[in-house]
Amino acid sequence: MNTDTSATEADPPDDSSQFSLKDCVLIAIATGKRAGNLKELRDHILTIGTDSIYYHFWGGLLQPRFEEREYNNDFAGWVRHALHDTKLAEQLSMLDPTSATDLEQLRLWLLEYVEDRLEESEYLQWARADSQFEFIRSQIVVFDTHTRVATARELADAVPNMSPSSVFYHFIDARRRTEDRSDDFRAWLLGVGKDAEPLVDRLAAIDPYYYTEHGISIAREGAYTIFYAQIAFITAFAIFAGKRGFCHYFCPIAVIMIIGRKIRNFIGWPAL
Repeated sequence: MNTDTSATEADPPDDSSQFSLKDCVLIAIATGKRAGNLKELRDHILTIGTDSIYYHFWGGLLQPRFEEREYNNDFAGWVRHALHDTKLAEQLSMLDPTSATDLEQLRLWLLEYVEDRLEESEYLQWARADSQFEFIRSQIVVFDTHTRVATARELADAVPNMSPSSVFYHFIDARRRTEDRSDDFRAWLLGVGKDAEPLVDRLAAIDPYYYTEHGISIAREGAYTIFYAQIAFITAFAIFAGKRGFCHYFCPIAVIMIIGRKIRNFIGWPAL
């Protein structure tokens, strides 16, 4: 992916001990390549530039929208809504670009799922002419905000005022630029001192692709243990307390509904 660096004014003297806040714009550029079925999608993925793969996995984070996307990457969304292939869409949606060593490995993961699906399918499902997958490549333009922070506290105070594109550049795009695939915040905080280590650990726990820090996520170690423990807990109520035992004795919503029904019966309100 191409990267340009520019600034509207002369940059201030750089102090290596300070954190320099940058901002960026991710420019979408049409490649002229389109896919109407899985075979065409596979053929284009084989040859398309990595800047296009980058865009279709990460570009959606910088696009304004009123609701959360159903699928995190464009490939999964198109397969589901244009080809109506739920199985492959779910498989592609599980691809985590932060787990790949580079974009070429991410390309191989994409190809593996698509080729396996092609071997399973007896016929090609075609997308409508107006619903073809359009390959877009990206170019990121970076500019200096002329904001500098010298301490972890100053950085914490600055983050709420950062634009989404600035957070994207420092927290997500940085993983493509650094040798240890870390973000700019952690890389700088490690040099601030031991007092910042708890903050570094908390930042490391955040998955920027699945937006998880707490709770259950398949991307976290031990997540399946927590998930199955909850399933066993609910099942135990059903075994020992009877049908819908968990709902009757533990679920707070059920308690509220039971109380509401008793109030309704006492007052004599009509019900469906």
